[in-house]
Amino acid sequence: MNRIMPYKKIERLFKINPIVAILGPRQCGKTTIARQFAAKKNLDLDHPNYFDLESPKDLSRLSSAEEALSKLTGLIVIDEIQRKPELFPVLRVLVDRPKNKQKFLILGSASRELIQQSSESLTGRITYFELTPFNISEAKNLDRLWLRGGFPKSFLAKNDENSLIWRANYVRTFLEQDIPNFGIRIPAQKLQKFWMMLTHYHGNVFNASEIGRSLDLSHKTAKEYVDILTHTLMIRQLQPWFENIGKRQIKSPKIYFRDSGIFHHHLDIKKKNNLLLHPKLGASFEGLAIEEIIRVHEATPNECYFWATHADAELDLLIVKNGKRLGFEIKFSKTPQITRSQHIALKDLKLDSLTIIYPGTKNFTLRDKIEVRGLESFLQIMWDKKLSKL
Repeated sequence: MNRIMPYKKIERLFKINPIVAILGPRQCGKTTIARQFAAKKNLDLDHPNYFDLESPKDLSRLSSAEEALSKLTGLIVIDEIQRKPELFPVLRVLVDRPKNKQKFLILGSASRELIQQSSESLTGRITYFELTPFNISEAKNLDRLWLRGGFPKSFLAKNDENSLIWRANYVRTFLEQDIPNFGIRIPAQKLQKFWMMLTHYHGNVFNASEIGRSLDLSHKTAKEYVDILTHTLMIRQLQPWFENIGKRQIKSPKIYFRDSGIFHHHLDIKKKNNLLLHPKLGASFEGLAIEEIIRVHEATPNECYFWATHADAELDLLIVKNGKRLGFEIKFSKTPQITRSQHIALKDLKLDSLTIIYPGTKNFTLRDKIEVRGLESFLQIMWDKKLSKL
């Protein structure tokens, strides 16, 4: 699977800062991308400039980190950086040395917010890049991507059964090993139950008190749990947008599983036919579409929102970027129509465009600024434009 975009982006980011951090969930392909990039610099896994912090040998090599790293030149790769956060001040000292020519490619299995708690000393020296599981431009198969999700070993599995087994093992390892490795002390069974309960909120406003009562957790603990799953890149909290329009607006975030395959695992959806008959079909399509649209626009969490009033209007996704307000409505329908809610959103939010995304193949205009686009064709056109600029 050729992942051209991440490779090119790493090259560009090193022209900005001497440290580039690739962040993303476990098993999304960070190490593969780093190895491919390092190979171009004549580095391999046995090269002294390559450190895997899950390896006791490499951890031992960094027992006196400043001394060990200062002897190296050129590109230095450090995988699973979150396992040794005390390295961040050391990296600052090294890159601040006069005539320093070292470049650090560091990989972490957590969000920028979680990593930044340890890396504040690197401000102005580090650029962050989030690597997601496969997107549609890489997968080339929307149905399989939707059912299995984008994690490489799930998507590329020999069959749906093997993919489901991989995802079950992934979730178990995440809960039993990865979460404790972050220093988070929550019983795996407790977090698993909470994660399962979040399937009911996928595509809906999160109610911490309600889910807390169901699991005998406090409101505060429920919020902490959803934050943990957010910072480990399993869940997206889509924040509400507020507009000064004199209407009561929703103030709590919406919840989405970031990977449709992990969502389907929690729902025990094994095949496409199971999905098409499931009550969460529309919510599943909405989550897939929102995640893919955010990825193709390279929108940060501070650039993506949903909007809703308590009375009469809502918008599934609002991207505010480069001075534009782009609205998206996701409809699992063969014949999407203009609604009163869409008219209100277009007017009240002063949208530059409103795109209705649906699972069909025909693209057409409903009225000025409102267009209907099939998800697959819309994304492919957008990705082709980005790739043509590389």
